[in-house]
Amino acid sequence: MRMAAMSCPSCQVRVEGNFSETLFDRLGPQDQKFLEEYLLAGFSIKTLEENSSMGYAAIRSRLDHLIASYQSLVEMEAHKKVILERLRSGEISVTEAKGLLEKLAGE
Repeated sequence: MRMAAMSCPSCQVRVEGNFSETLFDRLGPQDQKFLEEYLLAGFSIKTLEENSSMGYAAIRSRLDHLIASYQSLVEMEAHKKVILERLRSGEISVTEAKGLLEKLAGE
């Protein structure tokens, strides 16, 4: 599936088109910011520690959280693909697929 619409939850503006999205885009803003800082530090905890107010333990904790968040997104995408394949093969109905996808998304 590809993203075909984007909307702002505050002002309800909706834009439609063909958009590219990666799992990194679906990380929270704090995780994205931390990942950017870590990347700019050359993926070095020591360099990040020297360039920020965080200590090693805080950086390691944030990194572990980031890894867990990304792994969760990867697993969710794999489950979505299984559900959509089951729908495509006729194993489940559209209603069942919708329910499974909503349950997966926590709705």
